[in-house]
Amino acid sequence: MTSKFFSRSKSVFSNDEHSKARSTVLPTLSKKDLGNLVPKRGSRFAPVVGSWLLKTAGWHTVGDIPNISQAVVLALPHTSNIDGVYAIPALFSLDVKINIMGKHTLFKVPVLAQLLRWIGIIPIDRGNKGSVLQTSIDRFKSGEPLFLGLSPEGTRKYTETWKTGFYYLALSANVPILPVALDYKAKEVRFLSPVYPTGDIETDLPKVYAQYRGVVPRHPERLSQPLQDVNDLGGSES
Repeated sequence: MTSKFFSRSKSVFSNDEHSKARSTVLPTLSKKDLGNLVPKRGSRFAPVVGSWLLKTAGWHTVGDIPNISQAVVLALPHTSNIDGVYAIPALFSLDVKINIMGKHTLFKVPVLAQLLRWIGIIPIDRGNKGSVLQTSIDRFKSGEPLFLGLSPEGTRKYTETWKTGFYYLALSANVPILPVALDYKAKEVRFLSPVYPTGDIETDLPKVYAQYRGVVPRHPERLSQPLQDVNDLGGSES
């Protein structure tokens, strides 16, 4: 199934288009570029497999990850279930550990729970939204190394706005926002510049939006309105 996804991705753009689209500014990012504070898996196996999968797919990981131990990581644009087919190998290849939230009910089966925790999924009771935010803040304030991955679009379909919980989480926990982009045209997973929330959301959010200028998702028609606006696109899919 994975090879089928890879083949489909390769057929979307010609080789010439890929070479033109590929980043000429951001450097290639590899495991050796990560500082000592960045949360890591400590796995010998995962980086080898992740690197092989990325190479097979023709994808690259570029940009920079600052040498920090905590951050709220944004995964954007998220327009397809297939995004993880490229994002997860990219993370494995770097040996970086980014936790994401998952339904606590998934952890009722011990074997599955062990696998989910290894992947980096944190059990959360989504039925209590207030406790989810506070639990996340408490995790950061414990001082443990934590890169927490969130998708502010909240859906794989077109949406007019982003959910701003990620911003207030980063602000309350006093940690930076680290944007990550999946660009299907350039076949790149891009680690972009961190944004440190000041409390002025109207000023800070445009700094995040601007970093996604030129990024092409798997389904451009599903691009969220903030990213359509930064790319000067007129149409949308409701």
